[in-house]
Amino acid sequence: MTVHLALYDTFADYEYGHVAAHLPGGVTTVGPTREPVTSKAGLRITPDLALAELRPEDSAMLILPGADLWFGDALAPFARTARAFLAAGVPVAAICGATYGLAAEGLLDDRDHTSAAPEYLAMSGYGGAARYRDADAVTDGDLITAGPTAPIAFAREVFARLGTFPPEVLDAWYRLFRDADPEAYAVFAAAQEAPHGGEEPAAQPPEAAERAARA
Repeated sequence: MTVHLALYDTFADYEYGHVAAHLPGGVTTVGPTREPVTSKAGLRITPDLALAELRPEDSAMLILPGADLWFGDALAPFARTARAFLAAGVPVAAICGATYGLAAEGLLDDRDHTSAAPEYLAMSGYGGAARYRDADAVTDGDLITAGPTAPIAFAREVFARLGTFPPEVLDAWYRLFRDADPEAYAVFAAAQEAPHGGEEPAAQPPEAAERAARA
């Protein structure tokens, strides 16, 4: 089933890349409308769907990257859609500013979660401070949250929730992209080259290649 990636003006380019690049089949993008949106870096993308067209029953997960527009009401419709997804038992993954939007919507009041800092979410006026966890990324049932400096941990939690990789391959993926571990690369690449692998073999990071050559 399709994984949907929400995109809106000022979305943070670096927060979703590890997820989108390694999901078999990629993602389908969802914007406020089908009109192009522009990222913080100036990347211009035309969404595949408008938010009004998105239904939880057609999705495996909704991914919400951070954006400057989460401060205010501009992206409140996405937070309300996240509420509908969670009510339907469909996972939602939010990182950085998107966690602020979910806090303002009341979706973090009764779930373990993380973000940039507890003080950051407190500005939303939410009631979930006691459930804040000091971690790179947190999964509580169908909700995944992460802080702005943890896109790799965020991706790990998304892959774990979706069952994208077996546990040992997911561990190797995480060590590869977090630490450039050459041993992890060997495990991950072998899994992708196997007949049942769901995607093309990963490109070897230069640091891992250099270490492997010296080994």
